[in-house]
Amino acid sequence: MSPALLELRDVSKVFGETVALAPTTLSIDDGSFVAIVGPSGCGKSTMFNVIAGLLAPDGGEVRLRDQLVTGATGHVGYMLQKDLLVPWRTVEDNITMAKRLTGRVTGPDRAEARRVARAYGLGEFLRHYPSALSGGMRQRVAFMRTLVTHQSLLLLDEPFGALDAQTRLEMQQWLLQVWKDTERTVLFITHDVDESIFLSDRVLVMSPRPGRVVADFVNPLARPRTVDTLTDPAFVDMKSRIMHLLHGGAS
Repeated sequence: MSPALLELRDVSKVFGETVALAPTTLSIDDGSFVAIVGPSGCGKSTMFNVIAGLLAPDGGEVRLRDQLVTGATGHVGYMLQKDLLVPWRTVEDNITMAKRLTGRVTGPDRAEARRVARAYGLGEFLRHYPSALSGGMRQRVAFMRTLVTHQSLLLLDEPFGALDAQTRLEMQQWLLQVWKDTERTVLFITHDVDESIFLSDRVLVMSPRPGRVVADFVNPLARPRTVDTLTDPAFVDMKSRIMHLLHGGAS
């Protein structure tokens, strides 16, 4: 087993009198793909914001490669559901946006953006603007922007939630290929149980607020994943167990 990349130790967050995240402890292995599912308002995004250092926890600590990073920023790549592309910038400029915001964009930065775009299907669109792109293409650009931050841990908060079903499946398959190629560690929030199983090595199930992890399923499905995976008996069994937890049944 790979050593833990990320550890949360009794991390909690309270807003006023509302406990958004109950004390939570978990460990994420280096190079793994872990999905998080749970009802709206259960603290999934709060957990991500604490991991990213955008929120200070009210208790506990966050460690990356056993180094304390609680409250610190700049150690993760973070992608939201909204692509947040700058409409007056080209695809190439949007991929290099992090460099643009923190300093200046160099020749090597642009070369990397072009290489990544060509490797993952957008090489012909480098000079296009976001308005000319489909929803799936815009999400690819947003993910490439996250990828070129060179962080080993990527936090993806429902990145495909606004896409239609066919585009969503295409993007899931695309993401798995990029993940395999780049060997990053991914934490992936979704409300879609099928998506959580199709993508992940593990599925963490969270309870309604105050959010806490109530189940940690190791995914038995072999890789690579294909459309046939969606009807595999192991897939169906895992989905049933997760759905029962989410909707009040027995596991």
